[in-house]
This record gives sequence, C-alpha cells and structure tokens, in this order.
Amino acid sequence: MNDPEIRALLYPLLTGGVHINELPTGTTRADVVHITEHFMHGYEVKGDGDTLQRVANQLRCYGEVYDFVTFIVTEKHLAKLLPLLPEWVGVHVAAPGGLRVHRAACYNATVAPAPLAKLILLEEVKQFLLARGLAGASTLRGAEIGRFLRTTNLVPLSALAQYVRQRLMARLPERLLMRAERKAERERLPPRRKPKARRKKSAAKKKARAV
Repeated sequence: MNDPEIRALLYPLLTGGVHINELPTGTTRADVVHITEHFMHGYEVKGDGDTLQRVANQLRCYGEVYDFVTFIVTEKHLAKLLPLLPEWVGVHVAAPGGLRVHRAACYNATVAPAPLAKLILLEEVKQFLLARGLAGASTLRGAEIGRFLRTTNLVPLSALAQYVRQRLMARLPERLLMRAERKAERERLPPRRKPKARRKKSAAKKKARAV
C-alpha cells in the first residue's frame, strides 16, 4: 500500500476538529495532524515504498509538540519499527481492508513550550504573550522568544497549547480558501501552448549544408 491509500483509510476516523496535511513540525513535516479543542494528534504514514531512516528525527519533533503520536505502517515495516518507538507512541497497521490498531497512543508528557510555539506564526506568539501582560514581547525576535519560553514560569503550557490549537484550527479555512482561489485563477488562464518539437534534420541535409 502507498501513502495516499493509507491516508484515505485514516481520514474517516478523524472525527471532530480538523486535520491538516504536511504540517511543518520542527525540522520535518507531520503527514497528518488531527486537531481538536482538546488535543493534537500527529500521524506519520509509512507505506510499502517508504523507509524508516527518518523515524528518530520525526519522533523527536512530534514528541515536542503533539499530545498523541501514532505511526501507521504496513505489515512490511512493523517488526523493524516497534523497537524504535517508546511505549507511549501508537502503532496502526494498514491493510487494504482498513487500519488495525496494534497499539493505541498514550498521552505524551514530553511536549515543550518553545517547539510548540513554532507551529504558529511569530506574530501570533507575540499576541499571545502580550495578552498575558508581557509588554516587552512585541520587540522580541524569534530566538529570544524561544529562550524566554524555555526558561519562564509565567506561561502555563496548557494555555499556550490551547492557543496554538485555536490558531491552527482557525487557519485551515484560510488555507482552503487560498487553495480554491489559486485553482480558480489557474482555470481562468488560457492553456499554455506546447512548443512545437523541432524536426531533426536528416543526415543528407546536414551533409548538403556542410558542402
């Protein structure tokens, strides 16, 4: 099974909230993220044609920001994947008939404020900090905000996580609208004409011209 086939099995199971494909997460992208008012669940899909080379980095990035993490793999990858994952990470096995839960995801206690804040725009983070009375936040750069969030006790993780979920959920309709507008614009443009293929000159003509 390939990635699109597995995602088609996953989408109907994501009830409530929204789901976002290819969400930038740390130094990677989460295949699918299910976001509700109460949690974020990151899914990584490994089809038959994929490898497990990036699992360590993906797990590190997802573990910093998502309340639940699940890897969805085909039977081909299951035996090699399990030793790479901690017990709290869920594992589903994909087959043509559907997804089988090999191990349900448990709550992730390793979420950190600084990586979590990077899921949204810098200006949005500043607005969050300003709303909590941190007046100097408007002048801070990204790296400075990261250091602040790693060391402060003034920003509850639960409040920041709720704000991040709200912003990501609100942004999805904007993304869908922009996608529809781009599609409509492409349809308004006249079709591009394919350049005419140049006919190859025969050897006789080349020889005649050389003479």
